[in-house]
Amino acid sequence: MSGTRIHRTGTPNVIPSSDGKLTLSIPLQIKRRSGRKLVTLPNGEIAKPRPWDVAATPLQLALARGHRWLAMLESGEAKSLKEIAARESVDNSYVSRMVNLTTLAPEIVAAILDDTLPDHIILFDLAVDPPALWEEQRERIKSASST
Repeated sequence: MSGTRIHRTGTPNVIPSSDGKLTLSIPLQIKRRSGRKLVTLPNGEIAKPRPWDVAATPLQLALARGHRWLAMLESGEAKSLKEIAARESVDNSYVSRMVNLTTLAPEIVAAILDDTLPDHIILFDLAVDPPALWEEQRERIKSASST
């Protein structure tokens, strides 16, 4: 059912049947965001997911991976990004980009963890050549959000 979207608007309908049962029709929207489904209720609120239904987004996984790899470097467990790339069977540049995520401004990290970044901000936007100054990072996010 990937790619399926349900769009209905209006108010809930109660349909009585001759055997005394009721059928309740509730208009809702199901959208995909970061690989997870969000249900929008008729009043416009987004239904809160159950804790056991929440999986980490790809951006959250990338952030965790970058911090794990940085910790490996700092502890001496790995001597270089190339060594980490060889251990993980990934490209050197991928490891470098994930480690770049560890330099993001605290508000950006919080937005990643809370999954509140705008949908159009992708991993590439954050991991490739991030500005060293947090203010410049914030401006990059704002300018990407306004386009």
